[in-house]
Amino acid sequence: MSAGEKQPRVEIVTPVHNRRDITLQCLRSLSRIDRAGLDVHVIVVDDGSTDGTADAIREAYPDVEIIAGDGSLWFTAGTNRGIEAAMRHDPDFVLTMNDDQIFDERFLQRMVGTARRHPRSVVGALLLLWDEPHRVFQVAPRWETMSGGFRHWVQQTVWTVPESPFEVELIVGNCVLFPAEAIRENGLMDEKRFPHYGDAEYTPRMRRNGWKLLIEPAARVFCQPNNPPPRVRKMGLRKLFRTLFVDLGNAHSLRRRFLANWHGAPTRIEALVAFPVFFARWAAGRNIEGGYANSIPEPPLKETYSMKTVE
Repeated sequence: MSAGEKQPRVEIVTPVHNRRDITLQCLRSLSRIDRAGLDVHVIVVDDGSTDGTADAIREAYPDVEIIAGDGSLWFTAGTNRGIEAAMRHDPDFVLTMNDDQIFDERFLQRMVGTARRHPRSVVGALLLLWDEPHRVFQVAPRWETMSGGFRHWVQQTVWTVPESPFEVELIVGNCVLFPAEAIRENGLMDEKRFPHYGDAEYTPRMRRNGWKLLIEPAARVFCQPNNPPPRVRKMGLRKLFRTLFVDLGNAHSLRRRFLANWHGAPTRIEALVAFPVFFARWAAGRNIEGGYANSIPEPPLKETYSMKTVE
């Protein structure tokens, strides 16, 4: 950055709820990153925590801005309230993230650098598991109609991803850097139809509107592994009905799946075709979101995205 040039302002936003120790660990990691040449401000949306999260943050990190929720926001609305607060600070970038992760020292420098080199780009980090730090986690889902929707890779490592930033179809919302202009153009996440999975619709919407979605492989973020959801085959009928047809926040929700396909697929026709394909694969025990995914060939992402890298 040349002398006299304004430092890029980055607003970091995370929604939290009753995970005080995890949240404090995340903020501790953020406090140690390289901020040279960046004006960084952190906003935590505390959605009605009852475990003393907000007080602990105020004591340990008084510079962090806290937005209070009433416990009804969930991920998408909580993130939206944070983005709204962030935009009032006139940022150049807004980084949205989960609180169950820790960060490589230079992750933010690398994400901002990639976004500045590539105008009209939204940038995601390389997500890794903190208990298996070589394992890639939820990075670069790829639309495959005959697989039933977006395919999430399960066999990738830090050694199988491209060395340069690469363009993808969807960025999972664990850690995403949005230029403020992208938010002004596209608005907020759809919190009514996607209370938990707003990222499934948000970044594909930006892509359709002319924004490039990039993963910066040098920006490493280490995430807590997901807990597997309860198996639907073991649910009672009442719980099964609510899970499949009522609860939009459930990972097994068919409504959520249809909406995610409808808004994320390349075309509406592909979205409609993928929905029955998913059921057929699930019935045959070949659901690529289950254990079956570990048994099928998965080419290295450096091959899959060899024509999608940028300098």
